Amino acid sequence: MSDDLVPDRHMDHVDKIRWVVEENGWCAEPVAPCEDPPTPGYTYTVGFQATYGHPEVVIFGLQPIAARGLIEMLATHLDAGQQPPEGIFVGLLDNDLRCALLPLVDVEPDMFPTAASITGDDLLVDQFVWPDRGGLFPWEEGYDARLRLAQPILAD
Repeated sequence: MSDDLVPDRHMDHVDKIRWVVEENGWCAEPVAPCEDPPTPGYTYTVGFQATYGHPEVVIFGLQPIAARGLIEMLATHLDAGQQPPEGIFVGLLDNDLRCALLPLVDVEPDMFPTAASITGDDLLVDQFVWPDRGGLFPWEEGYDARLRLAQPILAD
């Protein structure tokens, strides 16, 4: 009996992700920050579209473990049949802080290579936008300027 979580350690990356999605319904895929051009790290889902009929979700500027926690909360709502609304909403974050799900109009498959290779040309992605400590979004006056590079807004 093996203690491996993945059935075959020698599977290629996409096949491992497919297996996780098959077992769990979704997977979180972290992407490290880049220096040239400067791009913050981000985490995106693979499997939301196939499992829940909901666009994949991308979160910028958070450590992968924090992003995964938010994604897991979204997955719990989706699993219970609750569709979080696109746009600004409350009820997911502590202290009734606002958050937002914004659809990406032009999805760049190169940013989401694993999801794109599994989903194909039909890839849909929503950007999860988190507020600063004051509860403000990047497009609002007074938003913490230090966070602007960490959380670029890709949605229109």
